[in-house]
Amino acid sequence: MISIQTTEQFEEVKQEDGAVIMFTAGWCPDCVVIEPALPEIEETFSHLSFYKMDRDTFIEQCQELEIFGIPSFLFFKNGKEVDRFVSKDRKTPEEIKQFIEKADAK
Repeated sequence: MISIQTTEQFEEVKQEDGAVIMFTAGWCPDCVVIEPALPEIEETFSHLSFYKMDRDTFIEQCQELEIFGIPSFLFFKNGKEVDRFVSKDRKTPEEIKQFIEKADAK
């Protein structure tokens, strides 16, 4: 997963033909728990790009996107948000895969 470093990079990533962005934070225990499963998920959906954004670094974007729980996942395609998996609950690898399959089919 590539870390997004700037708002400009975030805007570029959204323009791709399939980008999954995980909003995370170093202090988030649920984010740490899911990290080991992410490489397999990325491999399963190798035709997509995967990124992560630090919630504390990009707090304004998180507020604008109404992301109040982490980890949260947004799927962008050609500049538009296609779907989101946003909640304060811990996410399982299976739930993340189902979200990506559904979003990718749109």
